[in-house]
Amino acid sequence: MQAPARRPTPVFLVHFALAMGGFAIGTTEFATMSLVPYFAPGLGIDEPTAGHVISAYALGVVVGAPLLAVLGARMARRTLLILLMAGFALFNGLSALAPTYEWMLVFRFLSGLPHGAYFGIAALVAASLVPDDKRSQAVGRVMLGLTIATVIGVPLANWLGQTMGWRWGFAVVAALSILTMLLVYRLAPRDKPRPEVSPLGELAALANGQVWLTLGIGAIGFGGLFCVYTYLASTLLEVTGVGASAIPIALAIFGAGMTLGNLVAPRYADRALMPTAAVLLLLSAFALVLYPLAAHSFWWICVDIFAVGFAGALGAVLQTRLMDVAGKAQGLAAALNHSAFNTANALGPWLGGMAIAAGYGWTSTGYVGAALALGGFAIWCIAMLVERRSDLRLARAAAAG
Repeated sequence: MQAPARRPTPVFLVHFALAMGGFAIGTTEFATMSLVPYFAPGLGIDEPTAGHVISAYALGVVVGAPLLAVLGARMARRTLLILLMAGFALFNGLSALAPTYEWMLVFRFLSGLPHGAYFGIAALVAASLVPDDKRSQAVGRVMLGLTIATVIGVPLANWLGQTMGWRWGFAVVAALSILTMLLVYRLAPRDKPRPEVSPLGELAALANGQVWLTLGIGAIGFGGLFCVYTYLASTLLEVTGVGASAIPIALAIFGAGMTLGNLVAPRYADRALMPTAAVLLLLSAFALVLYPLAAHSFWWICVDIFAVGFAGALGAVLQTRLMDVAGKAQGLAAALNHSAFNTANALGPWLGGMAIAAGYGWTSTGYVGAALALGGFAIWCIAMLVERRSDLRLARAAAAG
């Protein structure tokens, strides 16, 4: 007797399962910054040295995204997602048990390896379940996991770190990763391995100029957001003059802006992809250049960082752009998107820190961030110019033929 066919899982449940992985990743990416004052003394180091732990994670993302995407090119995407989350659970669990600073560096680097590949493959799976004109919205739903983490997951991990010890902040991420594995196993479509896809074929994305330009938009343009976010708490304390209890409120408002952005912007991106990216870059630049003025009022700075967070929807928009320009090398290009954003995560705070160290004050991060956003827009202009020239050459060739 033939077994009954397995009923397809509703698309929104698949997107929820994929977004849960984003929630786990976003929680550890942002919460680690807030746990520095707790794990630094626990590991016998000062806070500046503890900052290297965050850099180790970002380096893991940059290295792991292309490496794991290429190595897993022929695997079934569902299987690859489960394995990536298994690694994420393991190394975050080991981070919670790290006996020394040196081991913590190793475990955070290893924790970062699955980050970019997971988001890239999850975005491809999410987009494959909807019509082409809904792809940005599907990617935005996956990214909602990360943005909601900034509102719920980060405060939860920070609270656990304060009340039960910093190790619990990493342990809860390991638990969320295991939950994601179970959800993906149960809900994600059971696709087959893809022997026709080769690692060398994935590497073809690196020869595509539009892939590099799209990655450049993210690596430079997104740096402004991280430039301000990294020093937001210090700005609130030193410039705005609020107490420490107001910091979680401001961070939650920033997260709410990112969440709303990922709900709204992808709807417009599905109609006009690159124009939406341009609007988000210019909105970010506008909000960032106003940041030094808004910083003197708690209410105005909250409005301003809400707008900065809203412009963070650029991530989902560029993810869809990479799907359009990467050809058959979808996996690698999608994963590299998160390498680009972690490059921004390193570049923005570094440049902002230089401005502060030079004596320009905490609010100078707004001007530095605005310059980075405009730099991303300049790369957007180059990408559009190159694309139009390419389209013109194709049109002339077709007319001549």
